[in-house]
Amino acid sequence: MTTHPEILFVDDDPAILDGFQRTLRKEFKVDTALGAENALSLCASRPPYSIVVADMQMPVMNGVDFLIHLERNFPDTIRIMLTGNADQETARDAVNKGHIFRFLTKPCPHEELASSLRAGLRQHDLIAAERELLEKTLNGSVKVLSEILALHDPFAFGHGDRLRQYMRSFASSLKLKESWDLELAALLSPIGYVSIPHAVLDKSRTHGLLTGAEKDMLARVPKIGADLLSNIPRLASVAEIILYQNKNFDGSGFPSDAVAGEDIPIGARILRVLHDLLLAESNHQPREKVLEGMTRANGRYDAKVLEAIAASFDICLTNAANESTRAVSVKDLHVNDVLKSAAHTRDGVPIAPPGVRITPILLAKLRNFAELNELAEPLIIIES
Repeated sequence: MTTHPEILFVDDDPAILDGFQRTLRKEFKVDTALGAENALSLCASRPPYSIVVADMQMPVMNGVDFLIHLERNFPDTIRIMLTGNADQETARDAVNKGHIFRFLTKPCPHEELASSLRAGLRQHDLIAAERELLEKTLNGSVKVLSEILALHDPFAFGHGDRLRQYMRSFASSLKLKESWDLELAALLSPIGYVSIPHAVLDKSRTHGLLTGAEKDMLARVPKIGADLLSNIPRLASVAEIILYQNKNFDGSGFPSDAVAGEDIPIGARILRVLHDLLLAESNHQPREKVLEGMTRANGRYDAKVLEAIAASFDICLTNAANESTRAVSVKDLHVNDVLKSAAHTRDGVPIAPPGVRITPILLAKLRNFAELNELAEPLIIIES
């Protein structure tokens, strides 16, 4: 049940605002604000209103400018203009610039105003339902993709999951308020590997001799990943980061287009550095020396990004030597546990790499191996 007023009336006349409160309070939960500045302050201090009804002629900021600001900060709020200034230019600006839901003129009959408010609340509910559906679809799509990657290639999934942890810590060190697209790009950066045959993956990871066709296949992994994500609403920016994740700052590398320097998405430039740092860590190379080597790799990295990551080095890259561990059987393994060492069969065939986070699909896979008495136990996990 809604506890906050759903509708805000904004006017510079206190008597008009009092009238709205008296005539509408039996049916609607109404707030009032004397002028645009008070309204903006009120909006910033509480959950977004379902509807805001604004006058046109107000001091300091007129109704159209107020509604433009409101749309920018609270896009789901339904905007209605109620004004005594009903000239054509005002109406045009309200519709074209303020993107209003209704344009009403003073004096407005009670039933017409109430009917518009009811319609506005229905429209707000529709927008909220569509947004919830989109978010659930988006979250579900990401979950399915990450689970498919974990099942097809746990090593690639583990790499992406650790990249996401690094990206989250790095974004936190920079005090970035919004980093969901950066973290998601890091997590799904290896998603293109679902198209690569296991024999080619195994050969590349054991430094086997790759054919030209196999090298081309691996080089196209970012493009395949970007194409997969481009079909999901709201992931265009994530797809672009993944496409350019292997692009060098000087413009060389994949993809072979003219994009270079700061035209490369900033997320891709960050991912480029963190990816190579993670590889170095996996190979037990001293991180300080790796960073020093990166600074000498002319044209490969964005120097500003590299400097920022080096400055937050202790924050964004945790020291694995200080992690406590615990041995568990597969029956005591849980979703979101992190493997300290690789899971493998009794014959030594790897199933999941060290550092991988256990997903529901990966947990089911490990349990299946255990039921066949093929899983080497116990498993070593990192204590949370």
